Amino acid sequence: MIIRKAEGGYRLPVEQNTQSNEVVNIPLVGNVACGTPIFAEENIEATIPISVRIANPPEQFFFLRARGDSMDKKGINDGDLVLIRQEVIARNGDIVLALINDKATLKEFRWTQDAVLLIPHSTNPEHKPIILDGDFLIQGIVVKSF
Repeated sequence: MIIRKAEGGYRLPVEQNTQSNEVVNIPLVGNVACGTPIFAEENIEATIPISVRIANPPEQFFFLRARGDSMDKKGINDGDLVLIRQEVIARNGDIVLALINDKATLKEFRWTQDAVLLIPHSTNPEHKPIILDGDFLIQGIVVKSF
């Protein structure tokens, strides 16, 4: 749907695609660290309606609330709601929800022959890459933050 500028403000077009009006309810399941990993607790706090154009079933999605500043250069800020597509496989460059010893974190995924790197993108120089030998799980891929 395209919002058009009109005199005195903006207006929606009269004709609308019905699919663009469809929403699905996505659960908000807690917090995730954007910094040092924090303990992952999965409790559905709420459900948030979102357009099927953003979160298209049958894929599974959930929201987490970001905590910290390790991904602020990627537009994920403290307090943001982060939409995650449930996925166990990642490609280089994906922003992933990683589970390390029952602690969850959001970082950029990089795979090398010798290790996996979880790379922060922060204005805070305190944040450093996490280097792993494979003892972790990918829980999902970041779709968007709000």
